[in-house]
Amino acid sequence: MGTRGSALALAQSSSFAAALSEVSGASVRTVGITTQGDTSNAAIATMGSTGVFVQAVRAALLAEEIDFAVHSYKDLPTAVPDGITIAAVPVREDPRDAVVAADGRTLAQLPPGARVGTGSPRRAGQLLSMHPQLDVVPLRGNVDSRIGRVRSGQLDAVVVAAAGLARLGRLAEASQILDPDAFVPAPAQGALAVECRSDDPGLLALLSALDDRDTRCAVEAERAVLARLEAGCSAPVGAHARIARSRARLELCAVITSPDGRHRTYRTMSASPTDATATGHTLADTLLADHNTSTGA
Repeated sequence: MGTRGSALALAQSSSFAAALSEVSGASVRTVGITTQGDTSNAAIATMGSTGVFVQAVRAALLAEEIDFAVHSYKDLPTAVPDGITIAAVPVREDPRDAVVAADGRTLAQLPPGARVGTGSPRRAGQLLSMHPQLDVVPLRGNVDSRIGRVRSGQLDAVVVAAAGLARLGRLAEASQILDPDAFVPAPAQGALAVECRSDDPGLLALLSALDDRDTRCAVEAERAVLARLEAGCSAPVGAHARIARSRARLELCAVITSPDGRHRTYRTMSASPTDATATGHTLADTLLADHNTSTGA
């Protein structure tokens, strides 16, 4: 099993490996791989390419240095390269964003000018849209270093993925979990993508035993929004889907904000789960048209 070598990547991949061993009896050895995103301190949006956290892992997979790879799904480019198949999308961890703030405060309780760190343009845009009094500070680093900036007093709060905190056993440190219908997560946030080579049907069948249909469907809708917008929209995008308990409806919401938070366009759509990709594309078209109208683009 190949994965990034970060503490979070190792924690989430180890959980998958344990589940795979339990259902199949297979013995799994972990190979940590350093990626471009791990070696640069530059903001992700300025690094000039997508997939900075996955390209090296995929290269190892295609070179047969590893048998399968476990990624944070939200790190994947929307196009899957030739020769690779997403064999499993396991049950998703919490997709929401979380606030870790000094003295356990919520965003609304922070004073004007409070410094809130995030490396995500999506989070920055939504933060400034909802709480324009805040000072949003660019931030890179692992979960431990980000929270450390709060504990040391350098920042008043940080916004991180609740899934990352949960997988590291640190969810109790969150002072607020943000409503995904109001503060919309990144497409596929909290989900894992397990990839193998397309010409390995035996391993594909083995890994697919841990595929969760509802998670895959929700993530397909979310990433369809992203795929549709990538060619014509550089604004921060969030998308979140859920499958109704009856499994008869897919409920999808998406948001675009300007980087400074002054413009926010939010739309929702409901459809059959069998139309996940088409629903994502349709919602993206509506969202972009409405956003361009509101901003005069």
